[in-house]
Amino acid sequence: MTAPAEIDTLPPLVLYGQPVLHTPTAPVTDFDDNLRRLIDAMFATMAAAPGVGLAANQVGVGLRVFVYDCGPDARGHMINPTVERLPGGLQPDDEEEGCLSVPGLSYPTPRAMNVRCGGVDLHGSPISVEATGYLARCFQHEVDHLDGMVYVERLGGRTRKQALRDMKSCDWYGQALLPVSA
Repeated sequence: MTAPAEIDTLPPLVLYGQPVLHTPTAPVTDFDDNLRRLIDAMFATMAAAPGVGLAANQVGVGLRVFVYDCGPDARGHMINPTVERLPGGLQPDDEEEGCLSVPGLSYPTPRAMNVRCGGVDLHGSPISVEATGYLARCFQHEVDHLDGMVYVERLGGRTRKQALRDMKSCDWYGQALLPVSA
């Protein structure tokens, strides 16, 4: 799928189980108006959903880009990102995580407390952000998406089994897309 030409309609969210969510994304090589429009559309969809992060494959685009908005000083986009764990251990065991592609459900998910996320911006200029806590969780979650992994696949044992049972009981289960309106 190519980047949307306009933001007249928001791209729908791809729901858990669809192949695009389980396939590693391709690096961005063209830094053009289509990429800018994609990023703008992703911000609009994320805000309308509402969410704090959104990977391109969550709107059906298999490119390595995500947007995030975790607060006033924690908003942006990352293209061709990598994430590196920094010293500091894991976040508390009871920290729950949710996902726009698994709507309405959240589960305790192990994540590093401190990370560095690096990539490039819309113009191809290098960027690097050190993050802790919630923002670190967001970066790890979105890079997982770009690597073809949804957070429920990180869950273990009983929690994972419960998540799979819960998903099957949701009205969206088995659907491909969830329309989003502004």
